[in-house]
Amino acid sequence: MRLLQPWAADADPNIRRFACEATRPHGVWCAPVPALKSEPWRALPLLEPLLSDPSLYVRNSVANWLNDASRTRPEWVQEVCVQWQRRSRTPETAYITRRALRTIRRSAPAG
Repeated sequence: MRLLQPWAADADPNIRRFACEATRPHGVWCAPVPALKSEPWRALPLLEPLLSDPSLYVRNSVANWLNDASRTRPEWVQEVCVQWQRRSRTPETAYITRRALRTIRRSAPAG
């Protein structure tokens, strides 16, 4: 994570997205990362700088990362989303958190 942190702050959205995609817990473009499935909070130093990213490309990546993590740690993802919404009231953060919670919302009992 430490090696990828500068990439999460890079001016190029493609580099920022790569930093996020390379660590996705369930690995779409790379092998799954078992440590991040069980302890997704390890990636927060990489994800936090992207919580209100101006690039839709990056925002989708962050949302998908969190959505992946919600399959094994739904409570943690919900907590992160609540914290991010409190810290950042931008439309970008709202977009990320809404997409991040999509699997959790679909699996929630109707009520």
